[in-house]
Amino acid sequence: MKMHALILALVAACSITLFGCDGSGSIDTTQLQHSFANAEAGLKSAADTAVTAIKKADYSGALADLQKIAGDAKLTPEQKTAVNNVIEQVKKMISDMAAKAQGDASKALGGVPKAP
Repeated sequence: MKMHALILALVAACSITLFGCDGSGSIDTTQLQHSFANAEAGLKSAADTAVTAIKKADYSGALADLQKIAGDAKLTPEQKTAVNNVIEQVKKMISDMAAKAQGDASKALGGVPKAP
């Protein structure tokens, strides 16, 4: 049984790493970019880093960057809304990718004989 769990985890990790997002969804960063266009240099740079991570499909990195930005007390209401909207989109993308990887892993394990 432990071998099945290990194989499942390995297949899931490989699916996410090798195949990433299948393009069925996308994250809209337009509002985020617009709201930080005239922000102070540090905030603008942080937002640009998060957008770059999203474009590279580094969703966990983007989420970490966005959560740091969200904690900044200097954000305007427009910036807070934009950051929170993108955080929700990133979380959904991560969740969707994990579900897809789990389904792929389950299919792959379908042909593996059960241990005695």
